[in-house]
Amino acid sequence: MHSQPDVRLIEMIFPDAANHYGTLFGGNALALMAKAAFVAATRHAGTSVVMARSERIDFATPVRVGDMLELSARVIRTGRSSMTVEVSGFADGIGDPAPRAALSGQFEMVAVDAAGRPQRLARNKYNEGQTQ
Repeated sequence: MHSQPDVRLIEMIFPDAANHYGTLFGGNALALMAKAAFVAATRHAGTSVVMARSERIDFATPVRVGDMLELSARVIRTGRSSMTVEVSGFADGIGDPAPRAALSGQFEMVAVDAAGRPQRLARNKYNEGQTQ
């Protein structure tokens, strides 16, 4: 059995992604998290996926313009056609002593066929031996 690797995305936060306080706008944060969840779920499923739900998104600390935001996403549950993806993000600014936990959440993703209907997850190198 192979273990599911984390997907890591790093984004530099520029002013066009910020709100009037100079910190990452919540809608843009959700979009970045959804992107990381999509990549992790697509890799896991080996087919097209769509988001069915986002659950409890927590914003622990502001992410400032100029910060690097590192997002980590991994599949934590696999069903017949759906997966739960956990996403967490750490912000790191120039001069910061260490990255700080900034945001986290879970996304429910569903494997779909060409017509957009749910389809059974195929076994692949990342999900062999998992309950489907």
